[in-house]
Amino acid sequence: MMAWNQCCFKKKMESWAGVSKFQIDILKFMNPENHPLAVDRRSFLRQSSGIAAGLGLGALPIIGEVKGKKKPESETLVKMFYDSLNEEKRKAICFPFDHKLRLKVDNNWLITKTLVEDYSKDQQAMIKEIFMGLHSEEYAEKVYDQVEWDSGLDGFEGGSSVAIFGKPGTGKFEFVLTGRHCTRRCDGDSVEGAAFGGPLFYGHAVDSFNEKPDHKGNAYWYQAVRANEVYQMLDGKQRKAALCGKSRGEKGNATIKLTGKKVGLDGIRVGDMSGDQKGHVRKVLGDLLAPFREKDSKEALKLVEAGGLDNIHMAFYKEENIGKDEIWDVWQLEGPNMVCYFRGKPHVHAWMHIRKPV
Repeated sequence: MMAWNQCCFKKKMESWAGVSKFQIDILKFMNPENHPLAVDRRSFLRQSSGIAAGLGLGALPIIGEVKGKKKPESETLVKMFYDSLNEEKRKAICFPFDHKLRLKVDNNWLITKTLVEDYSKDQQAMIKEIFMGLHSEEYAEKVYDQVEWDSGLDGFEGGSSVAIFGKPGTGKFEFVLTGRHCTRRCDGDSVEGAAFGGPLFYGHAVDSFNEKPDHKGNAYWYQAVRANEVYQMLDGKQRKAALCGKSRGEKGNATIKLTGKKVGLDGIRVGDMSGDQKGHVRKVLGDLLAPFREKDSKEALKLVEAGGLDNIHMAFYKEENIGKDEIWDVWQLEGPNMVCYFRGKPHVHAWMHIRKPV
């Protein structure tokens, strides 16, 4: 399996011919071999002393199975799903492209009253495949399992809803799927200058609403482990700049509002970091984008690069930590055209918004 994984990654790298070194560097860190997916806090503390020396990390388990037959892209399935709807369903879930609901994002919500379970079995299967296709092969099954788990007894079908904006196949359109700890989008690049078609949300509560400090089993905690490696690499002065009091909190779309600022943001400016520290920030970006399909991650990386890596600020929030360690549960990356806000207390909530610089 590992041999196949290396081959798959090599082909992925070859398909990125012509992109910048910055983007290639991040793609390397998205290589499943380089992910610390299941590292707990105790293991992290044992390893942290060697981080500055550039020690390697553990391998990433293979999450999704490889399918021999190539599946239709999510955009194709959205049109098929739209064409299969009767008039009643279209009235319930279809809206004009510019409807204000299209860009809404939140941590636990249903975009329409019609649940996935209210569609025919064939339509339910299409919705699931649209969702799966928006994620990388390595992560699709794990992300689906997370949404299924967080939906409780309702499951994916009873805890999720969808909406379509515009008319697929005839111009601009966007498909949006929401539920607990889930806002995903499929727009076929209809939304110019917006990674993923607009803001995303993902999260996970594993064993309880209030997770323990190690967040054992959380599908996304590996992202915080990587971010905390950056903190461990900082010197005393840098840590003072990076460590803040309280975070922005969660306020729906206001949570991911972009400021356009290059200075004066929370935390330490990446431009004030050393080369190896910047390299680890690139790894964090790679981890944040790893769950999503390659074409969307590639677009997001281009937009991040356009805003300037040096203009990103990285902040950790000491007043919202679980436990008495210095492995910060709440942290963020923010630049003039991006916000990635990771709130790990009481369980993981993650918000992402990346757009073309103004």
